[in-house]
Amino acid sequence: MNLPNFLIIGIQKAGTTSIYTYLKRHPQIYMSPVKETDFMSIDWDKEDSGMDKSYNNSKINSFEKYCHLFADVTDEIAIGEASPNYLFHYKSSAEMIERYVPHAKLIAVLRHPVERAYSDYLMNIRDGVHQGKHTKFSDQIKFRADKSFVIRKGFYYEPLKHYFDKFPRDQIKICLYDDLCKDPVKFMQDIYRFIGVDDSFIPDTSKKAQVGKVPKSNLINNLLNTKNPIRKLITSGLVYIFPVEVRQKIRSSLIQINLKDKTDEALSPEDHQELINLYREDILKVQELIQRDLSSWLN
Repeated sequence: MNLPNFLIIGIQKAGTTSIYTYLKRHPQIYMSPVKETDFMSIDWDKEDSGMDKSYNNSKINSFEKYCHLFADVTDEIAIGEASPNYLFHYKSSAEMIERYVPHAKLIAVLRHPVERAYSDYLMNIRDGVHQGKHTKFSDQIKFRADKSFVIRKGFYYEPLKHYFDKFPRDQIKICLYDDLCKDPVKFMQDIYRFIGVDDSFIPDTSKKAQVGKVPKSNLINNLLNTKNPIRKLITSGLVYIFPVEVRQKIRSSLIQINLKDKTDEALSPEDHQELINLYREDILKVQELIQRDLSSWLN
């Protein structure tokens, strides 16, 4: 039975999709064909007790399904998967990792928490996730910072400390997103060394796996990305004209036309400072824990 001997455990919006792609290109590494399996996020046996798991084939919600992801491993030295929510769901994830792959090397990539939160927020806007009350980022900071997943995922100290308490320190590698941006080849070769593969391999890092974009019109974006009467009406008319593949391509094209570069939506200085104040104590504790200078995060 083949199981991962390394995991990318976090965090979202810190380049994990690019890192996953660069790892896949290494000839000595096998990566799960599903990028975010999220299998270790919760105890599926408890969560799905009494349920027929065959009803949801899209989720990796059983150990059998998880093992199947690695059935095609041949002679690769390193076997891995990348599920950035493992850091956020640290209590359940650490327990599951300890149960199934206790000796797997763990890699966490940390990004400036303010930048990470705003990037996450813009992604949710693009995907039509934020609906209803307190959709503005400033409102989330003021009224629901303690409940917003977008903001809470930037508190790294407690999750990291939990992993450090559960696993040997030399089994965990903490990386910084800033280093990935400055020199992606050096960054990846450092990870190659950590997981025990040829670190002279140079991955093609010329293309980013994801380029952040936001909607030009939130109204059009919501019509295209969420279930609503107007979209249902249009779809019901097109169903007799175009096959499903063509309809999906038309919708995807319209979504892309309505997107623009996210740099056009800068975070306001006031919101930036509010978040710096919110994260300050945690940043200082993380700095001490991982022994890296994070003073630039406080500017």
